Amino acid sequence: MSSSTWLKFLIALAIGIALGLVYGWVIAPVEFIDTTPDTLRADYRADYVLMIAEAYHVNKDAGLAAHRLAIIGSQTPADMVRQALQTGRGAGYATNDLILLEELLTVMQNYQPVSVPVIGTP
Repeated sequence: MSSSTWLKFLIALAIGIALGLVYGWVIAPVEFIDTTPDTLRADYRADYVLMIAEAYHVNKDAGLAAHRLAIIGSQTPADMVRQALQTGRGAGYATNDLILLEELLTVMQNYQPVSVPVIGTP
């Protein structure tokens, strides 16, 4: 192959890549709609758990906090809060935020869901 053929190939390749990027980033970017919190990155998941900790601090409802944590994933509530606390420490969360996460962690470590009896069973 001659050098002019290579040059034409490289120019065509560069134009193709540029057009693909423009199409993917500007014309038709991916839109995530109705995604669940379990798809969040670790830092955003930690923020979500912090919001749950703030809500728990106000209403003191451990069952509601555990239910909200269950939306994030299949880990135990205590494990999710422990992971968020570790991420928060690494990200430099404020001391008050870390205290709220530690409070929620203590509650989730001791949390036992209430079993509701099914009607008609002995």
